[in-house]
Amino acid sequence: MTLGKFFISIPEEEFVKEAIGIVERARDRGVVLRILGALAIYIHSSHERNIIEELYCKVGRFPESKALFTDLDLVAYSKQRGEIMKLFEKELKFKYNVIVRGIFGLKRLIYMHPMDLYKVEIFFDKLEFSHDVVFGFKPGCGRLELDYPTIALSDLALEKLQIHKITMKDIVDLIVLFAAHRIGRTEEREVINCSYIASVLSADWGFWYDLVNNLNVTKRYAEKLHLEKMLNDGVYNIFLSRVDELLKIIEETPKTKEWKKRAKVGTSKPWYREVEEFVR
Repeated sequence: MTLGKFFISIPEEEFVKEAIGIVERARDRGVVLRILGALAIYIHSSHERNIIEELYCKVGRFPESKALFTDLDLVAYSKQRGEIMKLFEKELKFKYNVIVRGIFGLKRLIYMHPMDLYKVEIFFDKLEFSHDVVFGFKPGCGRLELDYPTIALSDLALEKLQIHKITMKDIVDLIVLFAAHRIGRTEEREVINCSYIASVLSADWGFWYDLVNNLNVTKRYAEKLHLEKMLNDGVYNIFLSRVDELLKIIEETPKTKEWKKRAKVGTSKPWYREVEEFVR
């Protein structure tokens, strides 16, 4: 069983159907399961086919491949871990690695499709990478129920923007996300809740620092694509206005005493968690 980077072995639209089908099977069993990452952004942005084609089809996510997805990332509540394991192992017949389970079992499960078509990673309660993105700990008391079949748009933005060493694929995802969805202050399904994002950052200087930097890096890359005629005027201008609006709201949101105290230390002390991809 290989857990390193590879690409899915089925057509993208079939992969979308399989992913949504798994979430639906979980729902039918009373289990809260949601899609993360690039696939979630792709699904949530499907109403804007011109943006999908402009960026995912023309620009792509990986220089070495035309494929868009490497695996299926999901998130669930740890209170339902047993039900998740039963679904994947007993019903779906996915394969798992004993060593990986021993290392990550309480926070994360990794499975392989029965026919090795794709890998599945399931996170519980929160993402712990460069910075934490918290969803809650049990059904009815967390953020996973805010959207379906993906996590909420504001959490998708936080997931991508928490990365300390952001890559081109993540930047492309962010351009799609902001070009396809408006900024607002509510948890409406098609709105990126800037108030929630700003509130998370107002208490965490390190997260704020990396997120703001990543937004500016993404703006510069979008400008480059625009100048190279790979991003049309309409998509570029909408993306830019929404990111600038988010940056303005983040700047204007009052910061906590902890944030201000940490800001004085700045980058002289590590402000992010080192992350290494587990490969076997």
